[in-house]
Amino acid sequence: MPASSSTPRWRSALSVLRPSHSHTAFTATLLLMASAMASRVIGLVKTKYIAYLLGRTAAADAFNAAFQLPDMISYFLVGGAASITFVTMLTRYRDSGREAEGERVMSIILTTMALVLGTAIIVAEFAAPLYVKLLLRGFENDPDKAALCVHLTRILLPAQLFFLAGGVFAAVLLVRKQFAVQAITPLVYNCGIIFGGVLLVHQMGASSLAIGAVAGAFLGPFLLNAIWAHRAGMRFRPRLDWSNPGLHEWVRMSVPLMLGVSLVTADNWIINYFASHTGGAISLLTYAKQLFTAPVAIGQAAGAASLPFLATLYGKADREPFAKAVNASVSRILAFSILLTAFMIAMAFPAVDLFLRGGAFHRADSGTMASYFAIFSVSLCLWSAQAIYARAFYAAGNTLTPMVAGTIVTIASLPIYWSLYQAMGAPGLAIASDVGILIQTLTLAILLNRRKMAPLRGLEYAELGRSLVAAGLSYAALAGLLRFFSTTSRMRELLLLCVASVVFVAIAGGVLKITGSALPEQLLGRLRKRR
Repeated sequence: MPASSSTPRWRSALSVLRPSHSHTAFTATLLLMASAMASRVIGLVKTKYIAYLLGRTAAADAFNAAFQLPDMISYFLVGGAASITFVTMLTRYRDSGREAEGERVMSIILTTMALVLGTAIIVAEFAAPLYVKLLLRGFENDPDKAALCVHLTRILLPAQLFFLAGGVFAAVLLVRKQFAVQAITPLVYNCGIIFGGVLLVHQMGASSLAIGAVAGAFLGPFLLNAIWAHRAGMRFRPRLDWSNPGLHEWVRMSVPLMLGVSLVTADNWIINYFASHTGGAISLLTYAKQLFTAPVAIGQAAGAASLPFLATLYGKADREPFAKAVNASVSRILAFSILLTAFMIAMAFPAVDLFLRGGAFHRADSGTMASYFAIFSVSLCLWSAQAIYARAFYAAGNTLTPMVAGTIVTIASLPIYWSLYQAMGAPGLAIASDVGILIQTLTLAILLNRRKMAPLRGLEYAELGRSLVAAGLSYAALAGLLRFFSTTSRMRELLLLCVASVVFVAIAGGVLKITGSALPEQLLGRLRKRR
């Protein structure tokens, strides 16, 4: 019997799984979304602490840019395989009753990649000065900033080994539908940075934050995942076997991710390249991006939780449930993101100033950063949706198509970043980021549509239209509210945000209710289930 018209599509899509799978999928998504939001909260505290200590100084630019080389090495050599291709592979081994073989393959791949990544890290330790000179060219105007960036980069590089191993162990837990540890590891990592600064900043300055990051990567993403994976039955043994078929399959799936460049990752690299020519721009754009990406965790967590379930759906003969699940997830994320965007843009300055002002971060910095934050917020729904679309390809074992598409989009976007930076400076980089992620999301959506994996006609356009109307009216009300509030003090900013939240919920919720939207009931239903 088909689902009734009053049944939300996302429930209908999940119903194709066994009842226990449906409940697990729902619970996993809630847990990972909650943990991701908790991680973002701690991440925001970390951002606040860094801004308090360093502000928009040369040291702040150096510290924020120092993560770039380690991230690039991990991206190009590991290719996201620990968290994406590994989940797909291990899910297939588990579903076919070959867990022992999957465990052996996991040991071989992890040993091989640890050797490769370790070698690359050693090379990068020596090449760090050249890297800073070439890809952060603006630092040449400040030799002390460039030297500090090199020093911090060298401290941060070894952490990538912990992320690699931790990602593989996390994949083992995800395949076993064990999500609790994922709620903790990001918190430990961010707390490591904070405690590193608290304990050592007076002796070591910005280096204390980098040391804290390495300690956090070891204790959280690596150690906790390793312990829980071992308790779940995983037995890792260092192995090298170049002829292993599983290793060959992993390489085949991962090479596209290693060779390609997705704008999702390259966006920060491109922004830093241009922003390095403007003092303080890297720091303010980084803070704005970190504040903006807190809500993006909703889409990223939903995508991470959905990957093993989408892989299971895609493995069935009937692919329609897979398409429905993808479209339902995207529709839900888009609708909520559109609403949240209205609030974020309207309240950009009071939120930024209330949260970050203090220490080395001044009110003038808040005004500049708020404009970046508001611009980034326009693309919130796109960042969230592309995370689901990308994992739809990964669940099907197709990493080549998104790699080629992502690389083409990244290359095509470079002139956009250059031209907008030349015309507008740092704000132009934020606008270019929005344009680039729009192209990226549309490209993935069109490719899925052409392959009939997730037809665009399956999106819930009526629900999205209701969200747009509610967002527009809510933004107009909040813009009007700003006329009656000055934001000269912290207390007034806090009061303004509280009142704005009430007004936003009342208007947005009222409009959605009047127009017959299912979103309020879905949200309330989730809250009831969590109780």
